[in-house]
Amino acid sequence: MSQHTLTLLRFTYKKLKEKLTVSDSKKLFHEQFPYVIPGLYKRIVDEMLVELNLLHHQNEFTQDYLFCIGLTETFKELMKGYEPEKHLDLLFDSLCSSTNFEAIKIKEISQKFQLEFKDKPSNDILKLLKEKSDTKLYPSRILILGMYILISESQDLKGENETEINKAIKNIFESLNLSTDKAEKDIGIYKSSISKMKQAKELIEELRLKDKKKDNKK
Repeated sequence: MSQHTLTLLRFTYKKLKEKLTVSDSKKLFHEQFPYVIPGLYKRIVDEMLVELNLLHHQNEFTQDYLFCIGLTETFKELMKGYEPEKHLDLLFDSLCSSTNFEAIKIKEISQKFQLEFKDKPSNDILKLLKEKSDTKLYPSRILILGMYILISESQDLKGENETEINKAIKNIFESLNLSTDKAEKDIGIYKSSISKMKQAKELIEELRLKDKKKDNKK
């Protein structure tokens, strides 16, 4: 084992026994993921790292299945088109471990509960959500997005227009005593981020094709 690896392990062990600052998490992340992140995705990664770090410090927070679904699925969606694709697993693992979360456990919980909710109508999803919410839900942005993903993929809403999906989401959040205003804001920002990422990728592709045509004319 190299001296560099030993130093990293000692630092990691020390920090796992105490609360990590955002600076600590960033240092750990870059040690574990020693690759340049494309500019288009760097802001997303930075925001997720800070959010996970701060969330881990919240006493009311619990790592439940909705958080796990929200984290894995929003990561997949926001990282679409990332290259090289083979780095994505390490990127996700590094985000989790540098903020004191376990990537493997989160993925397992996410897969297990997505299967349980799969192909169910929104009414059944609400019943399941109520059954599984034994304690008060901590309304983190990631948890809210986990619920949004489950509801929008429900049997009766999948493929429906946004108005119908938003109406169902509002009803379900009200039934669970969660703030509909916060949900609308968090979901709106998430949708806007996806839209902006898509537009940016299209623009990059257009510029790439233009440059290619110029090179071919030379």
